[in-house]
Amino acid sequence: MGQISYAEDRDLLVRIARGDTEAFDAFYERYWKFVFNAAFKRLGNIEASKDISQEVFSQLWLRLQSEPAPIVNDLSAYLYVAVRNHVFKWMERERRYVPVSDVLVMLEERGDAADAGSGLLFEELLIAYRQVVERMPRQQRLIFRLRYEEGMSSSEIAGHLSLSEKTVRNQLGRAVSKMKARIVCWLVFLIAIG
Repeated sequence: MGQISYAEDRDLLVRIARGDTEAFDAFYERYWKFVFNAAFKRLGNIEASKDISQEVFSQLWLRLQSEPAPIVNDLSAYLYVAVRNHVFKWMERERRYVPVSDVLVMLEERGDAADAGSGLLFEELLIAYRQVVERMPRQQRLIFRLRYEEGMSSSEIAGHLSLSEKTVRNQLGRAVSKMKARIVCWLVFLIAIG
């Protein structure tokens, strides 16, 4: 993508906004691989990545046809964010998020089958997990548990707690950041030794 000039991209986007299908085809050819690879990197699923790529380009066509057409200054960032958002929607639809409780059960089963050292490591992980959750602010903790321990979607949580979906997503983002900072290294280590 580094070989393509900003002016060329701008010209294509302007032409697409006018309904020029040839410009759209050129744009599609130019950026399809980038969009597909960004989706595949997150999903590891060829068919889903193809579907998401198609959705991204279809959405771009529709958005550029709208009045007023969006201003796109950084095309790679725009496409990357579009892919990310479509991946999250796909994960929601497919329920690909694995509730934390399922991961903990899997690790507990591995710990039972493994040596005493693994069991102790699992216990330490469980303690660390509980500490992170308990240190979260009350509302954030509740939202986190509903999402990752009960498997509720963001929209279900928003309805259940009478909050906006944006508030739920923001609280989940903060909670997950806290959890990642403390727990991810434990999970990688336990899965590696399991």
